[in-house]
Amino acid sequence: MDTMRDRFAPVVSRLLDEDPRVAVVLAEIGADGFAEARRRHPDRVINVGIREQLLIGTGAGLALTGLRPVVHTFASFLVERPFEQVKLDLGHQDAGAVLVSAAASFDWPAGGFTHMAPGDVALLDTLDGWTVHVPGHPDEAETLLRHAVAAGDDKVYVRLSVQANAHPLGVDGSRFRTVREGREGVVVAVGPMLDAVLAATEGRDVTVLYATTVRPFDAAALRGATETAGSDVVLVEPYLAGTSTAAAGDALADVPHRVLGLGVGRRELRRYGTMEEHLVAHGLDARSLRERIDAFLAARVGV
Repeated sequence: MDTMRDRFAPVVSRLLDEDPRVAVVLAEIGADGFAEARRRHPDRVINVGIREQLLIGTGAGLALTGLRPVVHTFASFLVERPFEQVKLDLGHQDAGAVLVSAAASFDWPAGGFTHMAPGDVALLDTLDGWTVHVPGHPDEAETLLRHAVAAGDDKVYVRLSVQANAHPLGVDGSRFRTVREGREGVVVAVGPMLDAVLAATEGRDVTVLYATTVRPFDAAALRGATETAGSDVVLVEPYLAGTSTAAAGDALADVPHRVLGLGVGRRELRRYGTMEEHLVAHGLDARSLRERIDAFLAARVGV
């Protein structure tokens, strides 16, 4: 199966052909995938070199001229390194762009901590008005990329990962999807965490919601699920643990509830190993998730 990033360049190259507003801004990473598109559209495929602050500034400038820029590099270089430009050039100037990342939290552990970004979504949460898509399969990535580019002048972040579920689900760029219904709790699986969550909750009487668009947070879907499954909620996210606990708490502010946020821990793992080893170390493999979810649900008040 191809990866989400394998799908990225062909999809956006087609969008360049279809829509004269679309432009692509790169910082060396991924440039080979756009070689043919750059020959066809030399004025709308721009490689700024290894200059991540300029990457965001160029995207913002193109947006202010009326273009729809798609800006791409690794997550740590797209959100963390040029965060001031994301905040000012895009946010303060109200300039819309589509930021598309690769490498996710630890897709390439051999690259070291400079190439890891478990805090990217939490960092964007400090800014106003961002839509955040976290696809769990290459087919979903293609759908959400098209949604993002077509989203007028909105500010959109699309988080691509090597980690993926075995099968795609229909996604609409807005709502959470109910995958399984139960009566003893709600588990929200974000993007590529779905397969592990389904394995972890097999035989458990819980509702599983699938989230590929996490900002805006689908409060209505969560509230609806708790009406039959109860208000014990577990969030399983492929980035920093607890990133969405406040959003879930806000959704349930007027009812008694408990929320557990599972995700990547704050402790840096300095022996980089493999992606699978990182998942186990952070308790995000199916076995660890089952133990943690079971313990949380069993500890409800009065049980």
